[in-house]
Amino acid sequence: MRRGETRAGTEPRPSHRAGLTAFGCSRDEAAAFRDMGARHGMPVTPVEAAVCAANAELARGHRCVSVSHKTRITGATLLALSRAGVEYICTRSIGFDHIDLRCAERLGMSVGNVAYSPDSVADYTLMLMLMAVRHAKTTIHRTDSFDYRLSETRGKELRDLTVGVIGTGRIGAAVVDRLRGFGCRVLAHDTHPRASATYVPLDDLIERSDIVTLHTPLTAETHHLLDRRRIERMKPGAYVVNTGRGPLLDTAALLSALENGQLGGAALDVVEGEEGIFYADCRGKHIGNEALARLQRLPNVLISPHSAYHTERALHDIVENTLLNCLNFESGTTA
Repeated sequence: MRRGETRAGTEPRPSHRAGLTAFGCSRDEAAAFRDMGARHGMPVTPVEAAVCAANAELARGHRCVSVSHKTRITGATLLALSRAGVEYICTRSIGFDHIDLRCAERLGMSVGNVAYSPDSVADYTLMLMLMAVRHAKTTIHRTDSFDYRLSETRGKELRDLTVGVIGTGRIGAAVVDRLRGFGCRVLAHDTHPRASATYVPLDDLIERSDIVTLHTPLTAETHHLLDRRRIERMKPGAYVVNTGRGPLLDTAALLSALENGQLGGAALDVVEGEEGIFYADCRGKHIGNEALARLQRLPNVLISPHSAYHTERALHDIVENTLLNCLNFESGTTA
């Protein structure tokens, strides 16, 4: 969690009552917030719309708000929330990259995140790996058109492969644990080694791995961590899996490597420029992201809309930890 050290200005703050305004709530999130909020003694006002400068007044009377990772929280939105009396923002995600943290600090606003079941993303990551190396996209498309012939290209078994895990926090470590059960070779890279794995330098991992999977947080230092130079050093026919954040991966470089046949495929739950596209019904519309459209046209690329976390267990964890964070803030015990 991050907290601003001082509050900007000397204007008196609006009066408030203990409670939480939760923006960008789906129907099941709203129900969970109401139910668990009542049990924790914290009233919750769910709002279906994503937070923005225009609707920040809906939070007036509450010092705490909950926001989704699906929307960028800009300086203008933070200023409007501050003027409405908000002092604490809890994002319903692990990452902070969608929030203007510097602006929040200038305004004296605290920003917190939540932990949730790492198994949700870890399970999904293994599913994507298996689908990629077994050419599941092509098989499903063929059977959907009643073509039941076997593919001319045989799949691979994980036990014959080396998997490189970049980032071994709670999710990356859970991926390592699952891979151990498949009998494959596992390499790992992290600035703070924690998992029971063989840690190697990043370039070494990239050169030796048949599958590279990304689980590191998105920061200025990790933006395009898998860039053109590193992608060009990957093994011929290797696969890339990304369930972390889209900008960890240089999309233009990935497309080039896929289209020229250097890489065997990719499975991406997150992509650069997904904002405003993922979580929306774009059928019959021009999505405005040519790189994403090119990726989806490739037979060896799987795309899913940032949904790895989307499980019932994760929802429970996210809502409960949001409430606990806000209760701690109200009681002055937030770290």
